Amino acid sequence: MPGPARPAPFTDLLRQHAIELTELDPEAPLEDLEPLRDLIGDARVVALGENSHFIDEFAALRERLLRFLVERCGFTLLAFEYGFAEALPLDAWARGEGSEDSLAGHLAGTIPIGVEAPLRRIRRYNRTAAAPVRFAGLDVPAAGGSLRPALAPVIDHLRRVDPETVPAAERALRLADRFAGGSAAVAAPAWARLTSAEQDDLTATLARLLLRFRALEPLYAERGGRPGYDLALRLLEGACHADHGFRAMAGLFAGEGLPGDTSARDSYLAGSLLWHLERSAPGTRVVLAAHNAHLQTVPISFDGRLTGIPMGRCLRDALGDDYLAIGLTAVTGHTADMPRDESAPFGFTVAATALAAPEPGSVEAAFAGAGLGSGTHLADLRPLRGRAADPPDRIRLQGSYLHTPVVAAYDAMLCTGGSTVTRGLGGL
Repeated sequence: MPGPARPAPFTDLLRQHAIELTELDPEAPLEDLEPLRDLIGDARVVALGENSHFIDEFAALRERLLRFLVERCGFTLLAFEYGFAEALPLDAWARGEGSEDSLAGHLAGTIPIGVEAPLRRIRRYNRTAAAPVRFAGLDVPAAGGSLRPALAPVIDHLRRVDPETVPAAERALRLADRFAGGSAAVAAPAWARLTSAEQDDLTATLARLLLRFRALEPLYAERGGRPGYDLALRLLEGACHADHGFRAMAGLFAGEGLPGDTSARDSYLAGSLLWHLERSAPGTRVVLAAHNAHLQTVPISFDGRLTGIPMGRCLRDALGDDYLAIGLTAVTGHTADMPRDESAPFGFTVAATALAAPEPGSVEAAFAGAGLGSGTHLADLRPLRGRAADPPDRIRLQGSYLHTPVVAAYDAMLCTGGSTVTRGLGGL
């Protein structure tokens, strides 16, 4: 009897299961994307990643895939690595509210991670669509930089349903405003300069508000309506997760903290997507756009130390095969490194950094070794699981690598031959 099949070189298998995408322009014909239908199957959530924000090719590819999934496959919700609270007016804008020019005001003060072009696309699409596309943010407020986007509307809600609690909530907001910034990179170091008593007062006040919200759910829902209660609760949960993030990020910057402490943000990201799915029409399908590190389905570790449980792992546990994670990376070009600078609006600047040749063992080296290092190729990784003799154990993360079992972490991989940092960002 023949023995079990011998593992094949990963590059051979990759070549067999990759397709070439011939277009990069979001406005180009979509025929080259038709093989994507079989890859996604009946998945309810298709996640499109990137190994770095601020890359032109990644933004163009994600917009092309968004267009295909909406126009050809009937997806009707775009979920983004963007503040849950801040996305609420953007959803209304995408569905026709306000003027074309008002989008700039909504986006002012937020990190420019590529939201504008997809929003303008779905607003145009919605003018004639039988099933309009909605927009949803999933993240903690201000990328972990401020509680105000979430806590201010919670206070307005409490004025209607439980005015006795408003003074405590306002005290928490005043304290949070003292160290607020454009992202956690600004807020966490400033939070660390509070006294321990002030830090603990903020956490305790938010925890008491959250417990009271849940304990008085029937009363709150009666006074303010069920949709109003559900939204305010999710916003308050976002404020609590962000507050935990201040402590976790400050510990990370100081070289302290507990392993996996930053997982709270990804837990909120995943919970927000499920929150939107639960309140959407039956059969709603979602395009999810976020960084690769949020989308992967296995825990993240650096130097053997657990860093976090990503959103993708939470969604795989909740949705099973209804969640499809597509990573996005590049073989050559430049990446957007983000050196910390607390004086910058978002706590970092953007530095265009030339990519070195792919490291041996990386998925980028595998694409190059398979003769797929130029152009753009999409490979289904699921048939390769357990069959490859030398599966890749790392993927680019900005200018470095994240060591992770790539074939287990992603269901598919999209690889471009080169990447270009968006011009004009500098200090943002």
